[in-house]
Amino acid sequence: MSTLATILLSALPLAAGWAVHVRLLGRSLDTARRDPLTGLCTRDGFTRRATVLLKDPRAVVVLADVDKFKHINDTYGHAAGDLLLKATAYRLAHHAGRTGVAGRLGGDEFAAVLIDDHGTAADLLAVLHRVLARPVDRQDPAVHTTVSLGWVRAADFPGDDLSGLLRRADEAMYAAKQGRAGMRRAGLGWLFATLAGRRAGRPGTTLDVPVVGVAA
Repeated sequence: MSTLATILLSALPLAAGWAVHVRLLGRSLDTARRDPLTGLCTRDGFTRRATVLLKDPRAVVVLADVDKFKHINDTYGHAAGDLLLKATAYRLAHHAGRTGVAGRLGGDEFAAVLIDDHGTAADLLAVLHRVLARPVDRQDPAVHTTVSLGWVRAADFPGDDLSGLLRRADEAMYAAKQGRAGMRRAGLGWLFATLAGRRAGRPGTTLDVPVVGVAA
């Protein structure tokens, strides 16, 4: 046996061990980027995937916030609150599909990036409205809350990165939460945003912002 063959054979166990190590490390990183309660991406995992998706001019950034979530926890217990979060997460992820991404940013706040294939984001959000409004299985029908949504097309603000687009979606969501108008269109762009979409001292955007009911 040649010296080269001997070296290669002796290196095989080391290479195999390294391959296993890399695989396990990859799984650990993926687990760390998943929210243990909902299975959605954590903020870090969401940011990584969303940043890639924003290169697509069809991308739409959505921010969702469960209204009066503390009241649900205090009145019906944390189990009811957890079930509501899981249902909201599952439905949002299903709506985002394989081409998009959904994440739990923390607490009762969620975000998603959707790929709007046909330029019908308002219709897509109307469907999401109906999906989120479905009762949650096995949960007390007396438990009821709403989810406020704000969204923005990435192509409308080509100079904004993910952070900037999330701020705009947050401002739109806040305007939706204040309006409590069911399904609401406020498509006057920057002008309407200046008048009604302020949060944290910044002008927002309120493009087709719905307030969505969730029966829980």
